[in-house]
Amino acid sequence: MNVGAWQTMTLIVRRELCLSFRRPGQLLQPIVFFLIVTTLFPLGLSPQLSLLRDMAPGVLWVAALLSSLLSLDSLFKSDADDGTLEQLALSGQDLTVIVIAKSFAHWLVSGAALVVVSPLVATALGIPTAAFATMMLSLALGTLTLSWLGAIGAGLTVGLRRGNVLLSLIVLPLAMPLLIFGASATDRAISGANPAGALYFLAALCVFTNTLAPFAATAALRITLE
Repeated sequence: MNVGAWQTMTLIVRRELCLSFRRPGQLLQPIVFFLIVTTLFPLGLSPQLSLLRDMAPGVLWVAALLSSLLSLDSLFKSDADDGTLEQLALSGQDLTVIVIAKSFAHWLVSGAALVVVSPLVATALGIPTAAFATMMLSLALGTLTLSWLGAIGAGLTVGLRRGNVLLSLIVLPLAMPLLIFGASATDRAISGANPAGALYFLAALCVFTNTLAPFAATAALRITLE
């Protein structure tokens, strides 16, 4: 990748972050949803710590995936509505570079934020501190992969009036392996077993989507823009 492409990515990421912080409601929505679901869930269960620990991996990962989905619809839609996306496509820069920058910026304001607040949630669910590192690493890999998968779905549905429902139907089936192996890694870390196998699978999925998803999302956007 040449210097111009890196500069383009930096400018777009900076722009996306500035726009996100100007809309605090949209920025905080996934985080607040994640915190509410995971902190209120123990109130409906027995206060036994062993039961909370058994349920914690599944609750944590379901809440993280649903929270990330809340912001996927706005990945390209706001720029498509005001014509910015068309201007970016006609700017002479590679559209794939633009997709990569916008997807990474989405992960920074959604997935990375969930990773940062996850220790608070883990404490409420009774997850031991020894498992925090594995939990945060698995969430980082899983949410980053979900952002790439979401870019494909957002590219396919950006021109639809109610594309958020279709977006969820596209992305959720693809995210099932993330849920299974992410919860498995967290559960093995809680029980003291070696979570390396599940983490390696999450890392492989992340690398796979990092490699192919930008091109698939670019193709979907080109079809939509045409």
